[in-house]
Amino acid sequence: MSNADQRPTSAELAAKSNYRFPGESAEYRVARSALLAEEIELRRQIERVAEHRRQLPPGRDVTIDYPFEGENGPVHFADLFQGHDSLVVYSFMFGPERERPCPMCTAFLGPLAANAADILQRVGLAVVARAPIERLVAFKQERGWRNLPLYTDTTEQFGKDYLSWTEQGDNPGYNVFTRQGGTIRHFWGGEMSGETADPGQDPRGAPDLTPLWNVLDTTPEGRGSDWYPSLDYD
Repeated sequence: MSNADQRPTSAELAAKSNYRFPGESAEYRVARSALLAEEIELRRQIERVAEHRRQLPPGRDVTIDYPFEGENGPVHFADLFQGHDSLVVYSFMFGPERERPCPMCTAFLGPLAANAADILQRVGLAVVARAPIERLVAFKQERGWRNLPLYTDTTEQFGKDYLSWTEQGDNPGYNVFTRQGGTIRHFWGGEMSGETADPGQDPRGAPDLTPLWNVLDTTPEGRGSDWYPSLDYD
C-alpha cells in the first residue's frame, strides 16, 4: 500500500478544520466544508501532476548553443543556466514590430520578476524576446523589474525551434531545460493552447502560473470573459 493510500480522505481532512467565520450559517458551513474537501483534492492532484512531470523520460538533446544579447552583452544558451542544473525560459511576446509588449505576458512577468531573486537561488531563469535588448531594458526599468534577466533572441532561432516565433506572429512559451554532465536537454514545456482549451474558456495552463487569475478565481465574479489586463490604467 502506498503512502497516498494510507492518507486520510480529503473529506476527513476537511472535517478537521477549525475555521469558522463570524455569523456564518449552518448551510454555509456545510457547503464550505464540501468545497474545502475539493480544494484539498485539487492540492493533491497538483502534487501528483508535478511528480509525473519529474518522472518524464529524458527529453531531446539541445545541440545548438543559441546566441542571445543580454543586458551585459552577448551570451549563449549554456550561459543562461548561471551555474544551475535547470533553466526556465519564458518567451515574451515583444517583437521589434510591436510598439508595446503583450499585456498578458506582462501580467505574468510582473509577479515572476518579484520572485526572480528567489527563483535564481534554485534554477536559471531567462526571459527572451525578439525586440532589441535596449527596448527590453527600457521596459524592464519602466515596470521596475529589477532582478528579471531579459535577453534578445538575436537570430530568432531559439524561438522558432521552440514554437514561439512563427510566420503567424509571436506566441508565449514556457520551457524548462536540464544540464547533466555537460549535456543539455529539453525537460518540459507548456502545451496548453487554444486547441486544448475547454469550450468557452480562454487558453490556460494548469496550474495557472499567473497570480492575477488565481486571485480572481477566489472571487464571486471569477475571471469573467470580457476583461483582460492592460499595460496602463487611468
